[in-house]
Amino acid sequence: MAASLLFKMYCRTYQGIFRVAVNFLSWKEPEVIKGAGGVKKLPEVVKANGHNSVLIVTDKGLMGLHLLDGLFEGLEKAGVHYVVYDGTQPNPTINNIEEARQLYLDNNCSAVIAFGGGSPMDCAKAAAARIARPKMSIQQMRGTLKILKKLPTLYAVPTTAGTGSETTLAAVVSDPATHEKYALQDPVLRPKYAVLDPELTLGLPPHITSTTGMDALTHAVEAYIGHSNTKGTIAAAEKATRMIFDNILKVYENGKDVQARENMLEASYLAGIAFTRAYVGYVHAIAHNFGGMYGTPHGLANAVILPYVLEWYGSSAYKPLAKLADVAGLDTNGLNEEQKAKLFIQKIKDFNKALNIPEHIDIFEKDIPIIAQRAAKEGNPLYPVPKIMDIEDFKTVIRQVGNL
Repeated sequence: MAASLLFKMYCRTYQGIFRVAVNFLSWKEPEVIKGAGGVKKLPEVVKANGHNSVLIVTDKGLMGLHLLDGLFEGLEKAGVHYVVYDGTQPNPTINNIEEARQLYLDNNCSAVIAFGGGSPMDCAKAAAARIARPKMSIQQMRGTLKILKKLPTLYAVPTTAGTGSETTLAAVVSDPATHEKYALQDPVLRPKYAVLDPELTLGLPPHITSTTGMDALTHAVEAYIGHSNTKGTIAAAEKATRMIFDNILKVYENGKDVQARENMLEASYLAGIAFTRAYVGYVHAIAHNFGGMYGTPHGLANAVILPYVLEWYGSSAYKPLAKLADVAGLDTNGLNEEQKAKLFIQKIKDFNKALNIPEHIDIFEKDIPIIAQRAAKEGNPLYPVPKIMDIEDFKTVIRQVGNL
């Protein structure tokens, strides 16, 4: 079933207006500290910026691995007081955000360091938003351009190569009361500094390496095939795609390959730049709601859902997917546009298989209507996708993902 003509016109008009409006927003990218050992340079930057007390948002797993020890030591040496919030859950909740915010206030902090994967990043961003807007709840900030006020300085230190959160204007939160997962989107959420230190990713287990890597690929692909690209986002998405195709199996098979880890971090960052400006698509709309309903890890959900959505787009996505097949270095000699696009989708399936990512996600038939409804609410009219889905289309794809 295809969305009605009137509804499609509404979505495209909305997207067109938004595409013009975003040109008036700030798109300043973070200052980047790159290379092995880069995290050790961060404390002096924090001190030079006049911050004497900072909140560090992370999780208990990273604390247990002692990944933050070097940062702690550097901050102490620089004379910067720090307090740690390590209660972040895999899908950060409103309660996590409020706890982190209170810790910041209780310790008179003036900056936030987000240290970890997407969850600590999202928690830190949302907590900073609540600090800047104390009279607004997280629910009231839901959606686009609802914050519009300068946040405490955000420093982002990713320990996975996937979310790109160190350069995005989004924070995704979960509401346990409603089993919803939704995004706050505002340029003020974009970190001012990003530390891309491959040494912090060397200890990632293979299943985290694989799903976060496919998460980054999803960002690049969804940004690239959408209708809101700029020259900059096109270039970033193409480079990210090629780097992921060249490196994801290397880091999965040998997690100690520092150069491949560094390449994946850069690819994730570039994919983040691409989708921050060009947006994502229906893969994310569905994945967010799997996360809210079942707690499905975001990278895993994206990886599984991606080929199903790309196949649903059909001919509307053939041209950009064919270009990505060429960019990625696939053997496309003698193939037409449709064949190249289908080869690219098949390569994604091949990656998933090689990375031990399942073809399907377990869901319940009774949940499909609400998942579809919420995914449609997130995706329409904002996401500038190749082809518009209505709720029945969402149900069809969700059933395919669940093998129902």
